[in-house]
Amino acid sequence: MTPASATRALPLAAVVAVLTCVWLPGVQAGVVGDFNHVERCKDSLYMGTPPRGYLSTSFTKICQRYEDKPRFVTLYDSQRHIPMYSAYTFKKSDGEKKVDFPWMFEPQLASDKSSSNMEPFPQSTSMHMNFEDTQAVLEDYADVVLYERGQLNPDEHQADPLDKASTYSLTNVVPQIREFNIGPWAEHRDLIRKRLNNYCRGKAYVVTGVTTSGHTIRRNNLDRVAVPEYLWSAYCCTEFDQNAPYFVRYKFPVFAAYGLNDRVNNHMVEIPLKNMEKFLKGRMDVDKNFQIFYSDCVPDI
Repeated sequence: MTPASATRALPLAAVVAVLTCVWLPGVQAGVVGDFNHVERCKDSLYMGTPPRGYLSTSFTKICQRYEDKPRFVTLYDSQRHIPMYSAYTFKKSDGEKKVDFPWMFEPQLASDKSSSNMEPFPQSTSMHMNFEDTQAVLEDYADVVLYERGQLNPDEHQADPLDKASTYSLTNVVPQIREFNIGPWAEHRDLIRKRLNNYCRGKAYVVTGVTTSGHTIRRNNLDRVAVPEYLWSAYCCTEFDQNAPYFVRYKFPVFAAYGLNDRVNNHMVEIPLKNMEKFLKGRMDVDKNFQIFYSDCVPDI
């Protein structure tokens, strides 16, 4: 890594080059216009189709790429510095969390000429200012005691070490109230992990997102990171164990849940997908055709 004293003398373009790999024209990943190719993370989405109906034009589509492989999808708000959702395929997992991975950032949010792979934050914090306008940086979470870094695509829902590592991008993270993060949200995450491990026979697609509250984490007297009001999640698995007990079977092929990101009244509520979409329409800037999964996860017969 180039010493901080040396990089301060470099123009921004040169600093970005130092931070990133050589950009290869034609690599369709990182920040993308759509997700409609395999190399743009299409395989992370049920029927290759992202949630539809978001009205804001300021959101950025990220194909979360790590070690030259597409891993999952994120719709990112570069103004509020949080993901609106991450979409991924669930991998059968033992639920163990890996804590030795470095936190990473998305170079292409700062410059479209940068690497299409997420990269670890430089150790020199003075270099973080080169991309903090477009995304959260480690300093935003450094002195906040109320919040944990909550992954929308959680480490515990992945199995391959590189897939697990890729979940440690701050573009996959929102501020979660600590009591919610380690309590109801963690319990629900493990419940879904066990349910999909035991009863999903095919591929399971998951979308996990947020609604915003108006509260923000501030740093240096600036609004830096929006704090979600609710976190929600939905899964779609069309090939499942038809002999599962009824109390499980009726939650296939698709089901959803939401919880209040707060210290109290933060229990998770499991509901059908249509109820989830109705709940979110009243709390997000989406149109009447808002849909989490293509055709509501009803397979073509």
